[in-house]
Amino acid sequence: MAELEALVEEEGGLQEKCGVFACVAAGDWPTQLDVGHVICLGLVGLQHRGQESAGIVTSRGKDDDILARHKGMGMVSTIFTDETLSKIKGNLGIGHTRYSTAGFSELVNCQPFVVDTIHGKIAVAHNGELVNAGPLRQKVMKRGVGLSTGSDSEVITQLLCSIPSDGEPDGPDWQARIRNVMNETLMSYSLVIMTGECVYAVRDPYGNRPLCIGRLMSGVSYNSPVKNGYDNVSEDIEGWVVSSESCSFQSLGAVYHREVEPGEIVRVTKNGVESICVVPRPNQDPPAFCIFEYVYFARADSIMEGQMVYSVRMRCGRQLAREAPVEADLVSTVPESATPAAMGYAQQSGIPYVEVLNKNRYVGRTFIQPNNRLRQLGVAKKFGALAENFKGKRIVLIDDSIVRGNTIGPIVRLLFNAGAKEVHIRVASPPVKNPCYMGINIPTKEELIANRLEAAKLAECLGATSVVYLTVEGLTSAVREGIQNSKDNGVGHCTACLTGKYPVELEW
Repeated sequence: MAELEALVEEEGGLQEKCGVFACVAAGDWPTQLDVGHVICLGLVGLQHRGQESAGIVTSRGKDDDILARHKGMGMVSTIFTDETLSKIKGNLGIGHTRYSTAGFSELVNCQPFVVDTIHGKIAVAHNGELVNAGPLRQKVMKRGVGLSTGSDSEVITQLLCSIPSDGEPDGPDWQARIRNVMNETLMSYSLVIMTGECVYAVRDPYGNRPLCIGRLMSGVSYNSPVKNGYDNVSEDIEGWVVSSESCSFQSLGAVYHREVEPGEIVRVTKNGVESICVVPRPNQDPPAFCIFEYVYFARADSIMEGQMVYSVRMRCGRQLAREAPVEADLVSTVPESATPAAMGYAQQSGIPYVEVLNKNRYVGRTFIQPNNRLRQLGVAKKFGALAENFKGKRIVLIDDSIVRGNTIGPIVRLLFNAGAKEVHIRVASPPVKNPCYMGINIPTKEELIANRLEAAKLAECLGATSVVYLTVEGLTSAVREGIQNSKDNGVGHCTACLTGKYPVELEW
C-alpha cells in the first residue's frame, strides 16, 4: 500500500493511468483461440493499473467490418461474464482498463474507442496523457470533427483518421498515419491500434509508458513454470499478446518476447511480429521512462528495461539503508508495494525483517475512493497491528512514497497505540514535489506534503520518531544498476515529479 490515493482528485477529473492489452491469433483464421477470453485474463493481470472501467473490442479480420465490443464501469471480473465473453469472440482484439487521466469517470469515456474511417473501422486503446492535448483538441475540431468525450485518447483516435499529406495511392498507409500522430505529440502514450487484420503496438519516442510483447504458447499450461529469461521455450506459438506489463503473461500461458522500444511501431499479425519503424527523439534527447513505475505503479513481477521490478525495489531498500541508517530492533513494511524495499533495507542493515501490519485484502485500494472521507475510512479499515511482534520495540517502517500523508499518519498512530517504542519512517523514493502531466496526475504543488514540510517537521506532523527519504541519485542508481544493455536508444528516466525537470515542454 502506498500514498498513491493522493493522486486521485476528490471529485472526478484528472486521476491516474491505465493498462492496455491486445491479442492476435497466430496461423489460419478462424482460430480456435478464445481471443476475447485471453484479453479478459490479460486485463485482470493489469487490474492494478485501472479499476474504474474496462472494455474489449474484437474482430474476425479484414473481410468483416463488424467489431464485437463490450465495455463497463467497475472491475474486469464484474464487467466480463461468460455470457458477455461469448459475444466478443474473434481472431484479434484489444482491451483497456482505466483510471481517468483526461475526461470524467463516465461510460462514454471508456476505451477502446472505435471509429469509422475511409478504410474501415479502427479501435484504439491508450495509456498515458498527451502533454499538448489542449492544442490538439482545437486542431481536430477546427477540421470540423466533433469530439464526444473529454478524453485525449479520442483525440488520438481522430488524428489517426486523417489521410497523410502524400495521400494513400496504394491503399491504407497506417504506418504514415501513426507517424503523423507521433509527430503531432511527443508524449505520453503507449497505444494498441486494431485495424484490418493486424494490431499496431506503439510507444512514444521518450518511452514514458511501458509496453511489451509476449508469445502465447500452445504447449504451456496456466500452471507451467516460466523458464529463466522467458525465452527458452520450443512450443508452437498460438498467438501474440501485447501488454502494458509482462506480469499479465504468465497466467495466460504466454512468455515474454521483448519490450516495444521507445518510438517504435510494431505490427502484429497472424504471421508474427514485425518492427516497421522507429521515430527518433528530437535533439538526441535521452529516453524518459517513468521512474515511478519502479517505485509503485508496476506489479513487482513485471519486467521493465530488462529487469524485474521486484529486484529494483530491493535495491532501493538497500540503498536507503546506506543513506538513512538507524538503530532499531526490526524492519517492516507498509504492505505491499514497499515490501521488497523493506526486505532490501533489512538485508543491508542486518536488522531482522518482521511484519507489523496485517492487511485486509478485501477492502480495495484506498486511493480509488471517490472522496477524502471515504479514503480515510478505507485506511482505517485496511490494516490491523500485529502487536506481539513489536510491542516495546523500535521499528523501521518502510513505505514506497508519501504524497499527501493521508495514509502513513494513521498507521504511525496505530503502531504507537499498539505498543511500539519508536517508529522511524524510511521512504524508498524521494519526496514528490511536482505535478505530473504525462498520465499520473499528482495534485497541485500546494497539496503535496513535501512542499509544505521538511523531513523533521513531517515526522512531527505524522507523529513519527523520524522520517528520511531516498535521494533522487539513490533511486536512479538503483534503477539503472540492473539495466544491462542500453542499446542504441540509450537509458533515461522521467523524474519530473521529483525534480521538476520535465522531458518536453508542456503545452496547454
